[in-house]
Amino acid sequence: MNETISTILNHRSIRDFKDKQLSDEQIKTIVSCAQAASTSSFIQAYSIIGIKDMEKKRKLAVLAGNQEYVAQNGHLFVFCADLNRHELIGEMEGKDVLASIESTEKFMVALIDAALAAQNAAIAAESMGLGICYIGGIRNNLEAVKELLKTPERVIPLFGMTVGYPERMNDLKPRLPLENVYHEEEYEQDKEIYLRQLQDYDGIISTYYEQRTNGKRKDRWTEQMAKMLEKQTRMYMKEFVQKNKMDLR
Repeated sequence: MNETISTILNHRSIRDFKDKQLSDEQIKTIVSCAQAASTSSFIQAYSIIGIKDMEKKRKLAVLAGNQEYVAQNGHLFVFCADLNRHELIGEMEGKDVLASIESTEKFMVALIDAALAAQNAAIAAESMGLGICYIGGIRNNLEAVKELLKTPERVIPLFGMTVGYPERMNDLKPRLPLENVYHEEEYEQDKEIYLRQLQDYDGIISTYYEQRTNGKRKDRWTEQMAKMLEKQTRMYMKEFVQKNKMDLR
């Protein structure tokens, strides 16, 4: 196993950081690594907003659900789907690009590009001995986030990423069994096989929580997911996306 694979397989979300800021050089390196990610047709349909200002971090922490580590970290990145620059490209080159950039396909490209860039950034940060945590909570109130970050139309903040020096390391959380994720030749549709795999995984996750909490918690993964999915959250998203002139066709 090489060092890169070891870094990837040792990933865990860090929510407790030391009071030490990243240097400008570290930030530049992480962003450069993000930019090195694959991008569909070289479209590069994303932007990254770095947050150093403590007051702005605190406001984002509240908007993200009062998550303290959104404010207390070495640096906060916000990854955005960005087709604003492509509208400007159309104006520069005298081409009608609006039908294309307002399509669901280009919206999906922007989401995928941003996610690929973010994962490159995460691996780069972890390879530097830093810890990271993705922050989906910024989508709790995107109107307020957009106002705070002053993002224009066709730019949607997707998620944050806190980066910093870990104060402590959490245990590795077991993932789904490979057989439940990886299919060869075609999608496995035998429901009984799926159910057995999920039941086995429930046992693993229940044991993980029981050991981690000294018996205070031992919920199953399927139980956890069902409770989460039963609650409708951020149901305004389609309207918000369309309001920002993305994903209209």
